[in-house]
Amino acid sequence: MQWKSLVLGLLLLRLGLHGALWLAFGLGHSLGFYQRFPISFGFQCLRGPEGRAEAASSAQPFWLKAPGLRGPRPPPPPLPPRRAQAGRGLRPERGPGPPAPGVCPKSYWASLLGGRARGAGGDEYERRYSGAFPPQLRAQMRDLARGMFAFGYDNYMAHAFPEDELNPIHCRGRGPDRGDPSNLNINDVLGNYSLTLVDALDTLAIMGNSSEFQKAVKLVINTVSFDKDSTVQVFEATIRVLGSLLSAHRIITDSKQPFGDMTIKDYDNELLHMARDLALRLLPAFENTKTGIPYPRVNLKSGVPPDSNNETCTAGAGSLLVEFGILSRLLGDSTFEWVARRAVKALWNLRSNDTGLLGNVVNIQTGHWVGKQSGLGAGLDSFYEYLLKSYILFGEDDDLEMFNAAYRSIQSYLRRGREACNEGEGDPPLYVNVNMFSGQLMNTWIDSLQAFFPGLQVLIGDVEDAICLHAFYYAIWKRYGALPERYNWQLQAPDVLFYPLRPELVESTYLLYQATKNPFYLHVGMDILQSLEKYTKVKCGYATLHHVIDKSKEDRMESFFLSETCKYLYLLFDEENPVHQSGNRYMFTTEGHIVSVDKHLRNSPWKKSLSEEGEEHQEEKPVPRPKPLDLKVINSSLNCNRIPDERRYSLPLKSIYMRQIDQMVGLI
Repeated sequence: MQWKSLVLGLLLLRLGLHGALWLAFGLGHSLGFYQRFPISFGFQCLRGPEGRAEAASSAQPFWLKAPGLRGPRPPPPPLPPRRAQAGRGLRPERGPGPPAPGVCPKSYWASLLGGRARGAGGDEYERRYSGAFPPQLRAQMRDLARGMFAFGYDNYMAHAFPEDELNPIHCRGRGPDRGDPSNLNINDVLGNYSLTLVDALDTLAIMGNSSEFQKAVKLVINTVSFDKDSTVQVFEATIRVLGSLLSAHRIITDSKQPFGDMTIKDYDNELLHMARDLALRLLPAFENTKTGIPYPRVNLKSGVPPDSNNETCTAGAGSLLVEFGILSRLLGDSTFEWVARRAVKALWNLRSNDTGLLGNVVNIQTGHWVGKQSGLGAGLDSFYEYLLKSYILFGEDDDLEMFNAAYRSIQSYLRRGREACNEGEGDPPLYVNVNMFSGQLMNTWIDSLQAFFPGLQVLIGDVEDAICLHAFYYAIWKRYGALPERYNWQLQAPDVLFYPLRPELVESTYLLYQATKNPFYLHVGMDILQSLEKYTKVKCGYATLHHVIDKSKEDRMESFFLSETCKYLYLLFDEENPVHQSGNRYMFTTEGHIVSVDKHLRNSPWKKSLSEEGEEHQEEKPVPRPKPLDLKVINSSLNCNRIPDERRYSLPLKSIYMRQIDQMVGLI
């Protein structure tokens, strides 16, 4: 009996040590108790439960249900033969036979874990990642996110306003580079119109800061003008400035005032007037183009520059429909939506007949593809996003049909690795860059903008794939404390080393938490918050990381840090925010500006004329210039139909997903 007592004693000692370690390090990596190891895609045996998670695909995220949305996701496409071809950077799929090296068959998982039963107390990963996130810690993280926004915003107002951006290291403002017009990195974005203040308006409202919101709106009305000799990118001016003006206008005119009293005394639709003025100054980009695809840049005072480039990216030309469509429907003037929709359809008609894919750069006069790379990142990202979001807002069937077709092509030609996220053999799924005509791999890098895609997959109900793809980007974040602008998945190293405080990973984290309600994503958000505080905070704000490895910095805080990164972090931890309350339906633009989804944006008296427009004659039709009119404002506060189904996804994040993340950074 002594040996039995000895075994029992050793077992109890081991359990005690495990308990002590868990108590000490229960929050794991989120509190910084981890080391960064090389990412490995050659997984060892995954010690997790068998089978894939149930994604509850029949349910849609309740906060984005739109009338008539046809199901949670397009039907999955058949796996094309090209995924089985070797020599494409990732290992090919294997047929029946012995398991691939380093991949455990289901029988192994079953024997290791005793089938699906995990034992009385669950396992370490379930405790670490799926355990409760204490309310006090959640409130602390919410306040930290709000403080992050306030620190950046207050320093911008103190040291940079009325200039466009804050240089947070030297505590001064930044405007267009007048000395070097070719400096597009600056001049495409900065138009000498107090960009950061305009871009941050709805973040102030969402955080409930009514006094500062009202003050900021009055400052914009009284000081901002678009009658400037500034040449700006049409896309950036649309998503950052036009979108923010429209969002703030709808917040002010919402009779329900969900965020507190955001009304402005004697407000006379000034922000809507300003939005129309800006859009009119952008309209020349759509003129004198044989395809209907707009020029990439305009001068706000004089129109398209004489030496303007005839080449534009697909995202820049095809991601204007949400803002232009909202403006048209608020004004009762079809012009803005018409030109934006014409550009989308022109691009769509240029897609490959073989793959259904689009390239990333096109000549607006000839319609020839200059850039034949097709992917999910820079040059294409928001084009896909706005096909779906335009349908959600406006209910036009064509938008949904285009999105479904695009998603099928993406799944067929861009997605590599095993078919299921956490089931089967081969590498985990990854979306790569391919030739739009052949589907052949063009390079072995992805860029940080692609991290938006899991969030888009959440909106269509493809939650399991979103979970798996998000894990890949989060693993890179864990390794560097930031997302490098480009990451080479074959070399497992950054190709482009800077991180300009981008929001895409935070956005996907927020949407995945809303879909799953799993505390794991709160831990992810806390990790991101702590990384930003540790590596990017400087004297007067938050600075771009020049080098994600040595953490050297650049003296720039782009406006999207306040309009998106801080906003999504705050909403992730603010469970009681009106955005999340039952009966409210909101959608975010690609710049993170909030838009209420209601039936009034689906009213388009010009729909028939738009649908009957002959596409073969589009290039010959001049762009109609709007006539002066009295603004007929559609009040966004009118009651919309109550959401019929308020279910959230109840998808449990099985610990296998969490193991996969730690496996990728070498923690197990």
